[in-house]
Amino acid sequence: MDDPADDTGVVAFDFDGTLTTRDSFTAFLRWRAGAARYARGMRRLAPSGAAYLFHRNRGRIKAAAVREFLLGAPRVELEAEARAFAEAYAPRLLRPDALHTWRRWRGRRATMVIVTASPDIIVQPFARGLGADHLIATRLAFDSEDRVAGMFDGRNCRGPEKVTRLQAVFGPDLRLRAAYGDTSGDREMLKIAEEPGYRVFKESP
Repeated sequence: MDDPADDTGVVAFDFDGTLTTRDSFTAFLRWRAGAARYARGMRRLAPSGAAYLFHRNRGRIKAAAVREFLLGAPRVELEAEARAFAEAYAPRLLRPDALHTWRRWRGRRATMVIVTASPDIIVQPFARGLGADHLIATRLAFDSEDRVAGMFDGRNCRGPEKVTRLQAVFGPDLRLRAAYGDTSGDREMLKIAEEPGYRVFKESP
């Protein structure tokens, strides 16, 4: 990455644990709910957590958290809360070394993409602040009154779904110049990258 280049291709970053030090969705839910409400909600989610030990489907436990904490929330309210959360927490969550690499790729005119399993409405303010060209994320479903319906609109954006969604945006002949991730849910995305980076970012704010 030391030589300047034009139109470098697509560069994809996972969000939670890669660009950030921890899970942004969990942090947002705790911030939005407050300590007491969050603790009650987590107790109610205990059966879903126990079931995860058997089905190992992260999408199911995430959907349960959406129903517990966000069901019925108006879209406009949730968008405003997500903006406030990003403004308050970006300095605490974003890894300095990941930001440095992000900026270096941007300087080479790469197409910058965040690909995350977290809900798009929560990550969007971070993506906007970073100047991302695209955000590919799990989408929340909204009802006819534009309130959170308690389910996803499509699949949880994890594992093979990350590659599927990238190819839906950029085409089947996608050139993934580089990709960065930190869990098994990034494996397929990293596999198709010319420069895969697995758990390369370590710094905390």
